[in-house]
Amino acid sequence: MACSLNDLIDSQDRLVQEAALALPHEFSRCTYNLGPIRQAVYLCLTCKVPRGICASCSIACHTDHEQVELFPKRKFRCDCPTSAIPHHCTLHKTAEEENATNKYGQNYLGIFCRCSRPYDPKTERETMIQCLACEDWFHESCLNLRDPPHSEADSDPGPADTQSNDGSDLSSDSLSPPLVTAEDYDVLVCHACVAKIDILRRYAGTRGVIMVIRDDENSPWKKHDEDCPSTPCRSCNADDPPVQVNNTELSLSARHDSCSESEEREAKRRKISDTLSSTCLAPPVNLIAKAIFECQSQNSNMVLSIRGAGDIFLTDGWRRRWCRCDQCLPSLQEHPYLLEEEETYEPPEDPDSGLSLEELGLRALNRMPRDRAIDGIRAFNDMRDELMEYLRPFAQEGKVVEAADVNRFFETLMGDRHARN
Repeated sequence: MACSLNDLIDSQDRLVQEAALALPHEFSRCTYNLGPIRQAVYLCLTCKVPRGICASCSIACHTDHEQVELFPKRKFRCDCPTSAIPHHCTLHKTAEEENATNKYGQNYLGIFCRCSRPYDPKTERETMIQCLACEDWFHESCLNLRDPPHSEADSDPGPADTQSNDGSDLSSDSLSPPLVTAEDYDVLVCHACVAKIDILRRYAGTRGVIMVIRDDENSPWKKHDEDCPSTPCRSCNADDPPVQVNNTELSLSARHDSCSESEEREAKRRKISDTLSSTCLAPPVNLIAKAIFECQSQNSNMVLSIRGAGDIFLTDGWRRRWCRCDQCLPSLQEHPYLLEEEETYEPPEDPDSGLSLEELGLRALNRMPRDRAIDGIRAFNDMRDELMEYLRPFAQEGKVVEAADVNRFFETLMGDRHARN
């Protein structure tokens, strides 16, 4: 295909801009010295060891290796400089002992979800959602949000559908929306994690904590939480008698979320919660959720009860709604991510990101010793003059400069340089 020199320059500029958007960070420092932090982790399949590497090492040390992105993991220290990975770390020169504090789940074997299906980004067709607690990834079909795709024709488009713990999207126009969509909730916690955390079991199935359940094993799955109907429910019954706590009158409608609760009511409830720490303001236990977890505890091998698995989807503002009484607060404090959003480390911004080739060249010259910089400028000027001489006949004859013409010039230039050396 014929193209002008301006077209070639514009194409190069577009490539530079795309590279800047894809990799805006500077990947020149391994995160090992930062200790255990929440950061993006990568699994190197070529190294064939169940360990993780940081973003910088994935680019600088394992560039030509096959990798799988595991996405953020908390309290993780890069394994690249340690003896656990045979590949030498090019960023952290000191050999380190194996990390003793890192926890390696099934993701470090390239396996995900409760179905333990190996992950292949080239063939995976389902949307996957990350659990807030264990940070594993789950297929929507394994969360009972939709039927699994049966064929290539009706399955999801691919790896681009993988979602973080902030949502799940409609995977394909040919599939119906999942029971719980990205607009319905903020984060997912899988049933195994809910079963281990007291405060999550306490809130499962209540207002703002969605579950997916069914009436019996032959019934369809449906979305369930205790959003109040238009008439008063048992947790906001105005006829409930007030309760005296430390000479303070507190009605049940103030102790529990109500269907018509305003921002002012919520602020008042929180103030009461802070001052009366001995009073539990958690909503009444959802009996369906309680039955699901009791069924699972009686049979540890049962992943899915007849009514549901026990996964929960927390809606927007969920951190503000926890009860912080003396009974509930310890369970929250054991898992700080339930109280405050975690910081996830990102490499520093690359100061060269987005610069043109000319700007990058000038910056590189400024970093060189003066004598080498002068030699570089002289070589650039010589190349420019030779290129202008080569292109002059094209301009005089009105010919279009094609990519093959430009390639031929540089091939000749490199050949002449090798001949001189």
